Amino acid sequence: MKLQQLRFLLAVVDNDLNITTAAETLYTSQPGVSKQLRLLEEELGLQIFVRKGKRIDALTSAGERVVKHARAVFQEVDQIRSLADELRGSTSGSLTLATTQTQARYVLPAVIRRFRERFADVDLHLHQGTSEQIGQLLDERAIDFAIVSGSSEPFPDIITLPLYQWDRVIVVPAEHPLAAAAEQPSLAQLVEYPLVTYLFSERPESSLMNAFAAAGLQPRIGFTARDADVIKTYVRNGFGVGILAGMAIEAGVDDDLQVIDAAGLFPRLTTWLGFSRDLLLKQYHCEFIQLLAPHLNEKKLQKICRHPDSDEYRDWLQELQLPLLAGN
Repeated sequence: MKLQQLRFLLAVVDNDLNITTAAETLYTSQPGVSKQLRLLEEELGLQIFVRKGKRIDALTSAGERVVKHARAVFQEVDQIRSLADELRGSTSGSLTLATTQTQARYVLPAVIRRFRERFADVDLHLHQGTSEQIGQLLDERAIDFAIVSGSSEPFPDIITLPLYQWDRVIVVPAEHPLAAAAEQPSLAQLVEYPLVTYLFSERPESSLMNAFAAAGLQPRIGFTARDADVIKTYVRNGFGVGILAGMAIEAGVDDDLQVIDAAGLFPRLTTWLGFSRDLLLKQYHCEFIQLLAPHLNEKKLQKICRHPDSDEYRDWLQELQLPLLAGN
């Protein structure tokens, strides 16, 4: 038995047993309504209607009792919807995030500050880790939101929303030979030096290594870390040429380093927000997404929050022009 069949039943009853009129109110076909009513009678083993030829003439006594229970079912459905609206509208609770150090350090502080101004009664918990660790937390339902960069393919069963794009930059001490160059260095020039970059960037499947491989080059990854501040520290100490996210460069803090634009040398990356399909998105969840990605259309975002498992929004997301996040 399906809710749709009970909905069709009540529509026919409420339209004076006229199947054609009921079908019009349901925006479906008359044969479709008739078929579902027949299937309902077959499943129940009851005759719900008194028929004269193809026309419904009345409800049977059993049909009257079925209709009574069907109305009670939809009253409960309405109660469940009201409960969901109440839960979504809650302004207290907790919000648990997992992301990388770069996002936590350079992107989230301003967003979280504005969020706390709106939702002072929501407790925030922030986990930092690698993409693999964050993916495990999502699988274990230990977090609400994951914020990661790169491809969304590692999270095939997760709802993902694109937030922004960013480019890598090259950083060297002021006395480094690349610091005096008038033009952006080539990949061939970069392989002459050990590279200092993010953990796992040395993996063959990383976009960094793919860029070198496409040029027939094999760089030496001399030092890796998950923390952008650690990468900059070791660049300052002469460990090699740093390659990190442009957003990790701070004016007034990193002025001792020469920052070289690497746009075009390496693929532009996208940061995504992901959450489990069965997460009940409360209003403060949606407000957090809006603060993190103000370019997302508010009405469409609210629709996603209410129906996250719908595929309707995917075409809209593909058409989005994402902002480019750079350093401060």
